[in-house]
Amino acid sequence: MLDNPFLRDLSPEQYDLLAALFEPLDLPAQTAIFRQGEQAAYMYLLLDGEVRLQYKPYDGPSITLTQLHKGDVLGWSAVVGNEAYTSDAIGTTPVRLLRARGDTLRRLCVEYPTAGRSILQKLARTVSPRWVNAQRQIQSVLEAEVFPKP
Repeated sequence: MLDNPFLRDLSPEQYDLLAALFEPLDLPAQTAIFRQGEQAAYMYLLLDGEVRLQYKPYDGPSITLTQLHKGDVLGWSAVVGNEAYTSDAIGTTPVRLLRARGDTLRRLCVEYPTAGRSILQKLARTVSPRWVNAQRQIQSVLEAEVFPKP
């Protein structure tokens, strides 16, 4: 598991907390990992293969948003508490993934706030290169969802 960039540079405590939450998932090429509009239940770490993220506007054809590769994170909507995935994720090759339930990751962050903040910061840094200037926005969304202010 350590060869995934999301899991590198974690403290031993953080790694042990996260490793216990993930389960492996292997899928053949052209398989949907999740579909736009489905309940956002899992966050995924892509260990091997390629995944295409695509979005279908209500009034037009599907648009390819990006192609993900080994080391990328997908399905982070599940971590920020979104009810549904906002895009399709399709394996364009056979894929090896690790997945963890979003609600379980959020609970871990609440139960272990120091480790949780570090993990959320790492998630924001991992996801944000896909969108210009998105890191601060993602970080604030993640923290507001997991660590709401009273």
